[in-house]
Amino acid sequence: MTNALQHQASRRGFLRLTGTIGLAAGLAASLAACAPDEDGTDAAPGTAGSGGGENENGTITAAISYELGTNGYDPMTTTAALTVAANWHTMEGLTELDPATREVYAALATELPSVGDGETSVDVTLRDGAVFHDGTPVTAEDVVYSFERVLDPENASLYAGFIPFVSGVTAKDEKTVTIELAYPVGVLAERLSVVKIVPRAAASADAEAFDANPVGTGPWKMTDNGGVSKVITFERNDAYTGPRPARAATMTWQVIPDPATRTNALQSGSVQAIDSVPYLSIDQLKASSTVESVQGFGLLFAMFNRTEGNPFADVRARQAFLYALDMDTIIATGLTGQADAATSFVHKEHPAHQDAKVVYSLDADKAKALFEEAGVSSFRVLATNHDWVKQCTPIIVENLKAVGVDVQFEEKQSADAYTTIDGNPEAFDVLIAPGDPSVFGNDADLLLRWWYGSDLWTDSRMHWKGTESYETVQQLLDEGLRATDQQAQMDAWHQIFDLVSEEVPLYPLFHRKAPTAWDDESLVDFAPIALTGLSFVGVGTTK
Repeated sequence: MTNALQHQASRRGFLRLTGTIGLAAGLAASLAACAPDEDGTDAAPGTAGSGGGENENGTITAAISYELGTNGYDPMTTTAALTVAANWHTMEGLTELDPATREVYAALATELPSVGDGETSVDVTLRDGAVFHDGTPVTAEDVVYSFERVLDPENASLYAGFIPFVSGVTAKDEKTVTIELAYPVGVLAERLSVVKIVPRAAASADAEAFDANPVGTGPWKMTDNGGVSKVITFERNDAYTGPRPARAATMTWQVIPDPATRTNALQSGSVQAIDSVPYLSIDQLKASSTVESVQGFGLLFAMFNRTEGNPFADVRARQAFLYALDMDTIIATGLTGQADAATSFVHKEHPAHQDAKVVYSLDADKAKALFEEAGVSSFRVLATNHDWVKQCTPIIVENLKAVGVDVQFEEKQSADAYTTIDGNPEAFDVLIAPGDPSVFGNDADLLLRWWYGSDLWTDSRMHWKGTESYETVQQLLDEGLRATDQQAQMDAWHQIFDLVSEEVPLYPLFHRKAPTAWDDESLVDFAPIALTGLSFVGVGTTK
């Protein structure tokens, strides 16, 4: 197999050949409690295929819906759905989150790290025999380097915001690191998974080459990054010493954003699994494949421009918008029932769920009254053009017009939508878009912090930063993260749920199910996930 480095010399060339989809706008989410199948029966993920014995020299084949992102595969910077999914297979942190169960497990660490009451330091020992894909052994210095590059403000890594409590990492000996904490946290083991351990020598020698073809310790090694071929290929890492080895010799992912082409690839047998099954194609695919929808955090949200003088600077207008929506019809028509209307910031299956102080449902009279009180009679709605979003937005616009407001609707590709609004408050009034940070972690603090703790979202997009409610949310986020008592943590999160349900700077309309289809005759121990992408960690094949 030709290594991509041989035909891909520079990052600039790589970027010209790839798509532009951001994880922030497109990832689908979180808990892997398995949703009932469409006929109401419980599906059973993780079961062996029945088509014959497992073939350890076989090939796993798949079609992935999202294109490559704009920033390659480097786990310090990548936020694209496809590259993050690839890194599940090729990269490891000290800990990892199972993409299906969302449970944390020790990966490069020998055991899950934790701190007791009042403790602000923890030693983590690396597993025996761990080597990178280039054959070099993993050392404590590599771990230190991996954390330092993420935490360095000059690198502007998204992941630094997920570990604000890490004040430093030092090498205690060749196989042990000491992690110093600014304060004790109860989500330490889960959060450490956001930092993937990379070899200092390779990552620092040529940043562009490493971005195109990173070196990790995972059970799979990438052999073609898909930048030219639009086909990503992997081979088993025979030197892997971790808990979840590859169970096939090779793996091939076709990058197929078009839903009809992706569906045909599965029906023709050219691939064994596809993600992001079109909701309207579920029944069609059930005739020849196993299809399951998994409920997760992934949501469609409304984000309001709170700039002074904007129609949505008035909280009554923001609330009126949500009261105007007939979510039952939107979900039934746009997603064939494959979602739950939001009753809180997180979905009902999430461990931290509690109905928020305000639960929105259709109340046309209240919506009319609130719009009138706010003096709002017209506004602009900007939406992204994801295929399933396009099934919902016409109904949203129709609902709004039905309560007497004039709506100017515009649709853009996701990247174009954010380019239009970032730092430009005159460009929009409300944005309708999908989002899901739960691929990075499933605790409520991380999910809340993605939107409500980020300057990009709160300052450059919502124009909410600096308000009294913003400051209250920041205080509660800090309280929740510092709390080692679970009930105190939940209390802080629930207060935020209540506050944002009233203030609605950005708020979920619904949490959707992620449909996956696969050939259960040939895939062994495959489980669908609620995240965008597919996971073949711990999966075998009979082919």
